[in-house]
Amino acid sequence: MTENKTPGAGWNFDNSYARLPGFFHSMQSPAPVRAPELVVLNEPLAASLGLDAEALKSGEGVAELAGNRVPEGAEPLAQAYAGHQFGYFTMLGDGRALLLGEQIAPGGERFDIQLKGSGRTPYSRGGDGRAAVGPMLREYVISEAMNALGIPTTRSLAVIATGQGIQREKELPGAVLTRVAASHLRVGTFQYAANFGTEEDLRTLADYALERHFPEIGGEGNRYLSLLREVIRRQAALIAKWQLVGFIHGVMNTDNMAISGETIDYGPCAFMDVYDPATVFSSIDRQGRYAYGRQPYIGAWNLARLAEALLPLLDADQDRAVKLAEGELEAFGQQFQRNWLAGMRAKLGLFGEEEQDEPLVAALLDLMQRNRADYTNTFRALTLDQPEDNGLFASEEFAEWRKRWEERRGRGQESEEASRRLMRESNPAVIPRNHRVEEALEAASEREDFSVMHRLLAALADPYAYSPEQEEYAALPEACDVPYRTFCGT
Repeated sequence: MTENKTPGAGWNFDNSYARLPGFFHSMQSPAPVRAPELVVLNEPLAASLGLDAEALKSGEGVAELAGNRVPEGAEPLAQAYAGHQFGYFTMLGDGRALLLGEQIAPGGERFDIQLKGSGRTPYSRGGDGRAAVGPMLREYVISEAMNALGIPTTRSLAVIATGQGIQREKELPGAVLTRVAASHLRVGTFQYAANFGTEEDLRTLADYALERHFPEIGGEGNRYLSLLREVIRRQAALIAKWQLVGFIHGVMNTDNMAISGETIDYGPCAFMDVYDPATVFSSIDRQGRYAYGRQPYIGAWNLARLAEALLPLLDADQDRAVKLAEGELEAFGQQFQRNWLAGMRAKLGLFGEEEQDEPLVAALLDLMQRNRADYTNTFRALTLDQPEDNGLFASEEFAEWRKRWEERRGRGQESEEASRRLMRESNPAVIPRNHRVEEALEAASEREDFSVMHRLLAALADPYAYSPEQEEYAALPEACDVPYRTFCGT
């Protein structure tokens, strides 16, 4: 490995993952690109990481973000993992990404710094290891929008154009994305250890995960059962947040579920327009396995796979281990429902809890589905008390529902103003509308015009602002007979 120093950039790497046994990774440097050029740099994120944005914009900084230079202190590696993809188990690993190391931020927090699209690795499985500008900008836009919405997520530090074309169905401009994550430990990492390693490998990984993400779990009691419990808790909270904003991940394979509780791997993701639990955008999800309404069930399924991997650590007796795991898994559904219902109460400006709250929410969602109402804009209209001119708000059924809703709000002790404020804090005025995202990606990929994306990012930076500048980004797309489809971007 060649080390290169960029004065003033602020890299402060540690490499705890590299210190794990070689079974978990392959050491490798990024493959240089022809003509790296900065497309977008997340300056606020850079500052929070203790990095100097001006240094990152320099020729040396861009070279590091492109993979042409290895930052001082970095130890690049490709991580090994496995996973269930659409229900089928397979060996995987970082096929086009390299972990540079872990940046220690000024506050002591540890963040993975990963280059995505940095070339072939031992896990590439025939792929070229590269990425296109469009999908990398999609991840940048969506992950930053998710962060602004208050949803745990990996983030994007930069996108670098490579000056090289990559061949897909047609030649596309190449790019490298720098991803920032609490870690890249996945359910699939544990499946890899359980299926291809020894029990000692599995224990080493679990101990590492506990130290990195759950240091509050001490040595007393069953530490590995506590690990499973905490991952379940975080995923129940995360997926509830997805549902509350209409986010569809698109490819909830077990290798795309992070132990940290962050949203990870933005491939064929999108936000729902018309409310329909069966909504699927991914071009490869032909059976609707990862439809919007199925995300909580798939989350539970993935967590069961994690529990299976951890069984040898939960108890030496397999029957007892299974019972312990089942006891924890049973809690997921209740935790998810509790989180989701609390979020729905907030979206409707409801304080406290009443037995009829869940039927009240269900009745609204049923009306929205039957009237093909837009998910985000329905709650936006309720928040602003500005009913839209559409079938939902004009229906007698909605008038009856609204009466029930207002009666429920009136029984609370809080003021009307407090209720409206809660709704504004819980219902985004804007989301990354699919047609707006595509508009930005097309301009960037086809014309090298990144201004459309920058305007979109500015509108999404504070989704709860309800500012006049956001109005155009709340507008619905024109009606189209062809359903919207997203692609994995491989």
